[in-house]
Amino acid sequence: MTNSDLQDRAAGCLVGLAVGDAYGDLGRRDAYRQRYGIITNLYDDARSTDDTEFAMLTAQTLIDCGGDLTTEHLIASWHKYIISEGGVAERGGKPLYGAVANLERGILPPFSGKDNVQNNDDGAAMRIAPIGIICAGEPARAAALAQIESEISHAADGIWAAQAVAASVAVAVDGGSPDVIIEAGLDVIPHDSWLSRAMQRAFAICDAAGTIEGAWEGLHTQLWTPVHSWPPKRSRKPTASSSSPAAISGAGCFGPATLGVTPTPSGRSSARSPARSTAWPLSRPNGSRKCAGRPASVYGSRPAWTSLRPPIELTRLRDARRAPDGT
Repeated sequence: MTNSDLQDRAAGCLVGLAVGDAYGDLGRRDAYRQRYGIITNLYDDARSTDDTEFAMLTAQTLIDCGGDLTTEHLIASWHKYIISEGGVAERGGKPLYGAVANLERGILPPFSGKDNVQNNDDGAAMRIAPIGIICAGEPARAAALAQIESEISHAADGIWAAQAVAASVAVAVDGGSPDVIIEAGLDVIPHDSWLSRAMQRAFAICDAAGTIEGAWEGLHTQLWTPVHSWPPKRSRKPTASSSSPAAISGAGCFGPATLGVTPTPSGRSSARSPARSTAWPLSRPNGSRKCAGRPASVYGSRPAWTSLRPPIELTRLRDARRAPDGT
């Protein structure tokens, strides 16, 4: 794998995170579900959430510490980029508010995550992809760094989910097959955990359906938690904005001053299971639009930023650890 391949996959990973985040945000709005059914396009007010913004925080933290992440580096980063900037504004997940409040009280990891609200949700998993990028081909190291990163806000299943995503990304960025990617994530999940049982249920639904089109309804009804969706009586009126996905360009949590870019106008038992077919038909959404802006971010309005520098810097961190022979 060439450095260009690695950079392309890193960029794809981060952009895919932002786009998927924006799709998910649209999909939980009842007005869009009633009008379109399954969301397959990024409509005008599509936007990222705190998940994408905190993934950029993870990337920036790794860049700042040269990839050698420690709890001390993590605490310093959250103080620099969150607390000193006024804290988490609207749209942050509950564990993020709780973790910041704990840090401000002097409660440090792992207790800032253990003694926290909803610390088993997906927030850490959603921000952890940059660790997989710098650990390409090293899923065990990815899982170890993911534990350090996620302990600041999460515990138990929340950490195991982050470790699973990081390990899978490390294998995916290195060119692993879909089955190997999935197995790398399952390997780090304790067998007797809630997460393991949920994963087995999800795979059973997918295996029975055969395609993602056939599986989505079962996944939705069997694993969906209503609190994360906007019901009809409380659906929010879409706000006017520029084209999407806004996660990639627009007022985000890291502006040019932070990322250093040019503004743009626009021992644990395994949860492992037998190999499964993952050859689900996928299609690119139609009607994609260039990115030009987004609503107020978790941290408030800031200048637009490009997603170019994080993939390049993250792949450099990974390459810096490799021996001259490429190993």
